[in-house]
Amino acid sequence: MDVRRRMAPPPAVGVPHRKPAGAPRALQAGDALPLPIRHTNLIFSALFAVSLAYLMRRWRAKIRSSIPFHVVSLTEILATFVLVASLIYLLSFFGIAFVQSIVSSTDEDEDFLVASSSSSTTAKPPAPAPPAQCGLLGSADAVSDKMPEEDEEIVAGVVAGKIPSYVLETKLGDCRRAAGLRREALRRITGRQIEGLPLDGFDYASILGQCCELPVGYVQLPVGIAGPLLLDGQRFYVPMATTEGCLVASTNRGCKAIAESGGASSVVLRDAMTRAPVARFPTARQAAHLKAFLEDPANFDTLSVVFNRSSRFGRLQTVQCAMAGRNIYMRFSCSTGDAMGMNMISKGVQNVLDYLQDDFPDMDVISISGNFCSDKKSAAVNWIEGRGKSVVCEAVIKEEIVRKVLKTNVQSLVELNVIKNLAGSAVAGALGGFNAHASNIVSAIFIATGQDPAQNVESSQCITMLEAINDGRDLHISVTMPSIEVGTVGGGTQLASQSACLDLLGVKGANRESPGTNARILATVVAGGVLAGELSLLSALAAGQLVKSHMKYNRSSRDMSKAASLSLTP
Repeated sequence: MDVRRRMAPPPAVGVPHRKPAGAPRALQAGDALPLPIRHTNLIFSALFAVSLAYLMRRWRAKIRSSIPFHVVSLTEILATFVLVASLIYLLSFFGIAFVQSIVSSTDEDEDFLVASSSSSTTAKPPAPAPPAQCGLLGSADAVSDKMPEEDEEIVAGVVAGKIPSYVLETKLGDCRRAAGLRREALRRITGRQIEGLPLDGFDYASILGQCCELPVGYVQLPVGIAGPLLLDGQRFYVPMATTEGCLVASTNRGCKAIAESGGASSVVLRDAMTRAPVARFPTARQAAHLKAFLEDPANFDTLSVVFNRSSRFGRLQTVQCAMAGRNIYMRFSCSTGDAMGMNMISKGVQNVLDYLQDDFPDMDVISISGNFCSDKKSAAVNWIEGRGKSVVCEAVIKEEIVRKVLKTNVQSLVELNVIKNLAGSAVAGALGGFNAHASNIVSAIFIATGQDPAQNVESSQCITMLEAINDGRDLHISVTMPSIEVGTVGGGTQLASQSACLDLLGVKGANRESPGTNARILATVVAGGVLAGELSLLSALAAGQLVKSHMKYNRSSRDMSKAASLSLTP
């Protein structure tokens, strides 16, 4: 993209730039001097050497004769002046070369303009193609020739690899401008326009140093609302960010069935984030000594003091150890207030490791995380011991609601759950996957509320239970989720859209009166949403409505070829 139209195209590699015959000589920086620059250099070099030699002889004579240095003659003053003047000239000689490069480049631009204007009178070159549109300014009307010269130089530096892309925010002090220049550099490098990726309308300063690096735009996701979800006597309107048709509608139907049956209730069984460093000892016996020390109740108070000094809210709860040969894995669990808590617990664990190093000098810490945590991976330890918030949510759905709203019957739902969610998952060798689609709801709520989407892996571990009660007339449904990892402060929760979704739920930010309450409520809302989603999907499966509903809500009848042509129309 030729942004500056007045610039000459660069010469081919290895081919020197030649000016037309008869062209005037380029202006030189040395032309401002009274003599040619090579003569001037010789004169000042000679003056510097002569004055320095004279002054050295005079100073040596004064030392031998014990004459004070401040007693100087007129000749010595003149020699000193000549020495300083010649030194200044010689030091600034490199500055003249720098000025010459600027003058020469400007002169070449002027020569190019003169040559272009003169050649246009003799032969007209073919009309240049119109400049390609650039998404730098976030507008289809912003074309490349409007880019400032300074921005053009930065983009060229990024493309050439001379300017690291990651320093643009720091270098420019303008996050929006940095994202735009990085985007333009990416366009030039890849040759792709990325026109559908919006640039404007996002606060890039809000993600600097904490959410996303090297931004070039943002992805738009629709947010739907399911609800009201009547949970623990409160009504929640659950935000869900998803591109899957039927998901919000299905969850909304489950919320309706729960509300018309009197609502759902939840209980938080445990609230503890975990981090498990791994250390190696020369022998397994030494590793076993550390294991015994950490798991001894008599040492817990000392470990707690060391751990808790890293945060006002992080409080050590338990330490569980496992060994593999001479390697020891230490799983620390702690409360983290309203934060999800990974950074908080990592700092506390580092404090403990530093403390243990004094008593166990042979301990070699391999990693702050040894995967016994276990973070962002499906693991039995999370399924059994829990991680984050362990929540159970339940509801009793009345028979008439099952029939009128869910379009099925209690017995069919109970049978389907046993055969599909329990037996079918067991046949598949599922680990915490004894549910219909818990991950769907968890991911949608996580993205809408600024949680870490990767932690959907362990947060979606869930077992769904259905039973016929009250002589088989009503349905008892529950979901048990041992590792919901959520927070209402930190990370993506501070972004404007995600913060608005948290505010919609009434759990935005930290709870000052009772730290940790907002995060626990959010965990129960996630479990309540999963309960509604499970109830609706199982009902659709039992009634044979799944394919029909997806064909209606998840398959567009719109002519996409026409839509594409319309979207490209200016």
